[in-house]
Amino acid sequence: MSAALTSDWLTSVDLQEIAERVWSSYLDPDGASPLEPGRHDADPEMTASISVTGAWDGHIVISCTSQAATHMAATMLGLADDEIGLDDMVDTTGEMANVVGGNVKNRLPQPSMLSLPQVVLGAGLRFPATRQVCSLTWFWRGEPVRITVWQFDIG
Repeated sequence: MSAALTSDWLTSVDLQEIAERVWSSYLDPDGASPLEPGRHDADPEMTASISVTGAWDGHIVISCTSQAATHMAATMLGLADDEIGLDDMVDTTGEMANVVGGNVKNRLPQPSMLSLPQVVLGAGLRFPATRQVCSLTWFWRGEPVRITVWQFDIG
């Protein structure tokens, strides 16, 4: 049985710090395109998740528009947006979920392990018997990006 997520392990502030650190390291090293806080109602066009199992069980999910995924891929691969294909978008969105997930995992009870990332088009991922414990939404390069942490409901 996994441990309950407490504010000692991961807070919204922690998730924000993780996201900002990962984004600045991988996608905005010169500080020109930081994550900007914001709310949006857009349905995600790409969703990447990574599962954590062990002392804590749950999922870390990144959802975004296809344009945000294109920007991620172009930045990480050093290409122009119009040179990016679907495979590039899937790979880099999954990699971002992996990096964010690894940073989140390090804040959780140990031992915990990460799965390989899964990426789907749209909002097709569902996590039965889980509850959302943290979610933050930003705009990056004018496009919405959301990171959500889900925990298996143990009670």
